[in-house]
Amino acid sequence: MRLWAGMLNNAIDATDQKILALLQEDARISNVDLAKAVGLSPSPCLSRVRALEEAGFIRRYVTLLDPQRVGLTVSVFIQVTLEKQIEPALEHFERAIRARPEVMECYLMTGEADYLLRVVVPDLPALEHFILNFLSRVPGVGNIKSSFALKQVKYQTALPLQGAEDGKRKMGGRGRTRTARTRTRR
Repeated sequence: MRLWAGMLNNAIDATDQKILALLQEDARISNVDLAKAVGLSPSPCLSRVRALEEAGFIRRYVTLLDPQRVGLTVSVFIQVTLEKQIEPALEHFERAIRARPEVMECYLMTGEADYLLRVVVPDLPALEHFILNFLSRVPGVGNIKSSFALKQVKYQTALPLQGAEDGKRKMGGRGRTRTARTRTRR
């Protein structure tokens, strides 16, 4: 697999950026349509997509479901404060949270709470069960505060990939724009 030199330094060019934006919009786009949209022939386009995958810019492909249609009508944000903010307590809490499918997101926070969770459940009894039979029983949990989402005003999964003035964007870390191809082996 070929990786562009720029990708090795965490930088991508405008074409790679267009590829990523289009794949975020529709991961099922055919390579032929993707190539046409970014102005490449199919073979180089597929090589770029594979290089972006290998370099870690593309983590995985998913299908987004409508929570309402699948019966997950209650969305709750839960702030959790631990009794002690020591590494073993943090690791234990995070391990327990990762195992729960109703926890859609979990962030270690600064401020009043240690963690912010986004939880989806079908109804209030399911939320009560989650809090009483799981969350409050995780060792080290000191305080739990919940806020219900009344309406989703904005939700997006696509990251904002606006380009810099010259059409090139550095994607984290240090690096240069693409100038040469290098071969790497996995």
